[in-house]
Amino acid sequence: MPLSEHEQKLLEQLEKQLHEDDPKFANSMGSDPGRSWSTRHVVIGVLCALAGIFLLLVGVTLQNIFVGVLGFVVMGGGVYFATMRNSAGGKPRPAGSAGKSGKSRSSFMSSLEERWDERRRGES
Repeated sequence: MPLSEHEQKLLEQLEKQLHEDDPKFANSMGSDPGRSWSTRHVVIGVLCALAGIFLLLVGVTLQNIFVGVLGFVVMGGGVYFATMRNSAGGKPRPAGSAGKSGKSRSSFMSSLEERWDERRRGES
């Protein structure tokens, strides 16, 4: 069931607030809008993984341990490279944004509290 426009805006505001309040936790959850999957990384990683599998099979066929281990390492590196996420900007936040966000956050939270109280009164 898709979210309404109002619910999407609220979700975006909550997500933005989470990133402002606790960026380390937000990054660990993987919901950072500044980071995305790179098609280039995925394609290069898959090609490296396939080349590694080929080297591994050649090493087994030739009974050469060095080639087999090299193939395994190339395959692992390709998978790692394919699953890396690309940071879109890495631009530092302006210095004035912290004070401004605190004020808007408190009004945002107060409006959410008011709406919650209205719902609670409506249920009783």
